[in-house]
Amino acid sequence: MDFKGISIISIRDMDKESFLKIIEVTRRVKKDEHKGCLEGKVLATLFFEPSTRTRLSFESAMRYMGGGVIGFSGTDYTSIKKGETLKDTVRTVSGYCNVIVIRHPIEGAARFASEVASVPVINAGDGANQHPTQTFLDLYTMSEHFSDLYSVRVGFLGDLKYGRTVHSLAYALSLFQAPLWFFAPDLLKMPDYLVNEIRENGSEVKEMRDLEDLQDNLDVLYVTRIQKERFGDMQEYERVAGCYRITKKIVTQLGEGIKIMHPLPRVDEIAPEVDDMKNALYFRQAHNGIPVRQAVLGLVLGVLD
Repeated sequence: MDFKGISIISIRDMDKESFLKIIEVTRRVKKDEHKGCLEGKVLATLFFEPSTRTRLSFESAMRYMGGGVIGFSGTDYTSIKKGETLKDTVRTVSGYCNVIVIRHPIEGAARFASEVASVPVINAGDGANQHPTQTFLDLYTMSEHFSDLYSVRVGFLGDLKYGRTVHSLAYALSLFQAPLWFFAPDLLKMPDYLVNEIRENGSEVKEMRDLEDLQDNLDVLYVTRIQKERFGDMQEYERVAGCYRITKKIVTQLGEGIKIMHPLPRVDEIAPEVDDMKNALYFRQAHNGIPVRQAVLGLVLGVLD
């Protein structure tokens, strides 16, 4: 896949060779920071929803490579408050930058932005739909600990209905035919259409309610928070809030080699006592956002290959 000048909107636009390419370029970026290779380039960050790790790691990535950053986090002090449309905002900002990163609460907003922008657009999350660069850094983090992605055994636990990170990552892993386990209450199960697609791609899938039902050994347990902001009915949220909590005892029971990942932010689904265990990868995972997003920006802007 030639990344130069293209928008990165959905995992479904990509194949496994594209993922391996991003992993390979990220490894090179970590060895050589490529300082200055984006000098004179400008990144615009349009964040219609809150973000800490994604926005700051994109901004850090751009600045480490010598580029500049403009943008907003929240719309209170933008013309959107005056009624400006997403189309007009994107078309205007396109003239101020070389690449746009957008986060928006509506599914499909990033795709729409890419269709009206005159520069590449990178999706930083559109509703419960996709979060491709999170998937890239998740795959890269796994590649640091496992020899290949074809045989890594991954369990997903938590909000599998609304979690865009698990939707993207599970689909990406299915392209490698990795075996997958889904742990969620009935209210938050992985959507049936996605489970079917993952199976069609060649991954073995097992769906369970509780970790106690697990009879297999996992390499990775990917934990997610219950996404309160996606619920239309707060009574439904209260029914599932706090239904999972990963403790030191549970990690030990899962086995010495288990790696615990989480896209963050967490609420109470992983106890702080887990943080200092060698199994916990989630802060390393978050920090990998910088080199991975350096690689993505460099590829899209044509300075890395």
